Amino acid sequence: MLANMGHVSRFLFGFAMFVIVVAGLKAAETMVVPLLMSIFIAVLCEPVLEWLKDRRVPTGIAIAIIMATIIVLFGALSVLLSASFTDFTQQLPVYQERLRVISDGLLTSISGVLAKVGVQADLAQVTKEVFDPGMAIGVVGSTLGQFGSMMTNLFLILLTTVFILTEIAVLGSKLDALPGSTTKTREALMRFSDTINRYMAIKLWVSMLTGFLVWLLLIIIGVDYPLLWGVVAMLLNFVPNLGSIIAAVPPVLLAIVQLGFGEALGVAIGFVLINTLIGNALEPRVMGKGLDLSTLVVFLSLVFWGWVLGPVGMLLSVPLTMTVKIGLESFEDTRWVGVFLGSGASLEKPAEPKEEESA
Repeated sequence: MLANMGHVSRFLFGFAMFVIVVAGLKAAETMVVPLLMSIFIAVLCEPVLEWLKDRRVPTGIAIAIIMATIIVLFGALSVLLSASFTDFTQQLPVYQERLRVISDGLLTSISGVLAKVGVQADLAQVTKEVFDPGMAIGVVGSTLGQFGSMMTNLFLILLTTVFILTEIAVLGSKLDALPGSTTKTREALMRFSDTINRYMAIKLWVSMLTGFLVWLLLIIIGVDYPLLWGVVAMLLNFVPNLGSIIAAVPPVLLAIVQLGFGEALGVAIGFVLINTLIGNALEPRVMGKGLDLSTLVVFLSLVFWGWVLGPVGMLLSVPLTMTVKIGLESFEDTRWVGVFLGSGASLEKPAEPKEEESA
């Protein structure tokens, strides 16, 4: 009885700490988001830093080269996207009104067909009460605006990235200097670093290919702002399962408003083909067994981190959840939580040797 009470007390204490941490993250979103973006960029740059150091480039010069490259890339991307983003924002009310008119006309026609067979329903009015199609494009505009406002902190993000990369360069020496055995700590850190670095590197290249194909598709069909939607598709490709669906919504709606339903169907089919080719064929082949995360956990992490940290939280949902999972698996008391967060694929492998032994 007392033992059970002790387990319950520990669970309640852990849950209370979890709630406090989440509330703190939510309250400090404006400070946490730039820090997480700095860590995200540093993780992507760490293999490049190691590659330069292996070629005897001093750490300071290697970091300077990386930062200069990032500034050039961000600057070029900002110049290319600023005009498209500004124009799209200005045209947003026009697109919203056109989409409402098209939606109302289509639903009114369907209501007329239903009335002929004896079904009385004002679908246009019902849809307005449940879902406003114009708001879908409005949400896209506000989300892009949040990313744009985050980029105003670019200097702070890059400065923090420099300090993180400098710390990464000497982290191994610091661990070696700690008193006592640090083997387990080093192994956990190495496992985390290797897993996240591998995932980020592969995902970056795959996402860039996805963005390029989306850009090419929209140019061929003639949808406005193809570069903007290509970049959006590249970023949302970091969001598993739902990212490709969310990325397809704005171009499809814009194609309906701008070109018509036939072209919009072509855009939707193109997105399906691109994501089938890359998400189901190319990415699993180059990524291997993946990150061993449950599909349900991936979806819930997307919702949770998106609620806590906004669009950036959705972008970083998988890396953040992987960090939590690896941390939980590093301790005996919390390893069971890490197992439940996994896909279960690693638990099926040990069954094969047993069958061979019994045979």
